Amino acid sequence: QVQLVESGGGLVQAGGSLRLSCAASRSIFRRSNMGWYRQAPGQQRELVAAITSVGMTNYADSLKGRFTISRDNAKNTVYLQMNSLKPEDTAVYYCNLKYGTDYENWGQGTQVSVSS
Repeated sequence: QVQLVESGGGLVQAGGSLRLSCAASRSIFRRSNMGWYRQAPGQQRELVAAITSVGMTNYADSLKGRFTISRDNAKNTVYLQMNSLKPEDTAVYYCNLKYGTDYENWGQGTQVSVSS
């Protein structure tokens, strides 16, 4: 079992920035594909950004240019840099790990709130 611990959420004004971090407890992180998802109240969970084990990235079309996903394999950590935040970015953000085809795990989530 790989534990994922997110941090970095909080309350920010519109136009501000936050950086989320997700630390994995085991080194299989380095061979795993990682993703950030978010879920707003009353909405389905949606993909924000993903990064493969070799660093290829993918973003939700609506977020390209504002959000950046990155990883530091030495620290077993994936990051989500969020710039020019908008009130509609308010959600719980979840870290996701996929290892092979059989293993997947989620973090506990971190709240991001953007005030107008």
